[in-house]
Amino acid sequence: MRILLSNKFYYRRGGDCIYVLNLEQLLKAHRHEVAVFAMDYPENIDTPWKRYFPGNMSKLMAFTRPFGSKEVKDKFGKLLEDFKPDVVHLNNVHTQLSPVMAEIARKRGIKVVWTLHDYKLLCPRYDCLRGGEDICELCFDGNKSHCQANKCMKGSTLASIIGRKEAEMWTRDRLEACTELYICPSAFMAEKMAQGGFNRTKLKVLCNFIDAGKCKRDNYTEREDYYCFVGRLSHEKGVKTLIEAANQLPYKLKVIGGGPLEAELKGIAKKNVEFMGYKQWDEIKLLIGKARFTVIPSEWYENNPLSVIEAQCLGTPVLGARIGGIPELIEEGKTGMTFESRNESDLKGKIENMFVSHFDHNSIAMSSQSKYDAEEYYENIIKIYE
Repeated sequence: MRILLSNKFYYRRGGDCIYVLNLEQLLKAHRHEVAVFAMDYPENIDTPWKRYFPGNMSKLMAFTRPFGSKEVKDKFGKLLEDFKPDVVHLNNVHTQLSPVMAEIARKRGIKVVWTLHDYKLLCPRYDCLRGGEDICELCFDGNKSHCQANKCMKGSTLASIIGRKEAEMWTRDRLEACTELYICPSAFMAEKMAQGGFNRTKLKVLCNFIDAGKCKRDNYTEREDYYCFVGRLSHEKGVKTLIEAANQLPYKLKVIGGGPLEAELKGIAKKNVEFMGYKQWDEIKLLIGKARFTVIPSEWYENNPLSVIEAQCLGTPVLGARIGGIPELIEEGKTGMTFESRNESDLKGKIENMFVSHFDHNSIAMSSQSKYDAEEYYENIIKIYE
């Protein structure tokens, strides 16, 4: 089978990019022919397909790219003509590339599937956070004027007007007309899409996968006396709430990652909180693999966070916020616990509970590696393509 994967970036930038890169390798391992289409970004991995990539988006292009620029149409059309895919598999494509690709492929009789990594088809801002802080579903009913009224895009009127116009152009009906199936990595995502009026028959829940082999360890029971947070240090990740809870406890917290709140968080953290900075996977693997547990304190509609899946595949239980798709990944008392998102008191109490609870680390690792195994995902994705 010939599959064309598209994502705005083609390097290990975030969960969507990691998914695409892993899927590309998985499909190639099963002898499928795979092409990629992305924006020509400086950090991209080198690929023979880059000759088809539209240029890196300038500030001026922000007024044209979201609506389907001539360069994107021409280069994507040329790739379709030369590669002749059986399936086009879209991922995060809004703004830098745009959904125009789905229409172009559909007009040529090529089936289109779309993995949803965020809520862009429902919310112009993509994360359902009004003002970057409060959960908001005002645009779910199709009226995107709220985006402009609340300056949801970077607090800018101009950016919010563009976001609104982009959403009003790529309507639910228009997108459904050229998309065979939306792959939702969580049941929560599928329910929100249905709430926004999308046809349930076009929504397929399929949890993300990882290369479970990278999580293999000789000893899953070897643990040290600390717990971890791994991720971007930004508001929606709930790290400030975690630090404030951790400050009231005697346990050691290791914070792995960087982001816009780093300086502020270091300013309020007490001595029991250690900031480790950005780490590569080999270092992350050791830190998570020896932690008592990890915390996912998110305050937005997390979809299907790889950080939960990776931790569990390392045999490490997860304390996760009850928001978005996080609770779907945690078996209460067996692979971790959950707490009320944004509730510092509940989080503090659950951290204490996690430290005194017993978890079967070997069982967590073995069951998770089987559950999120790439081969099982492959069987499911091929059925979708076919």
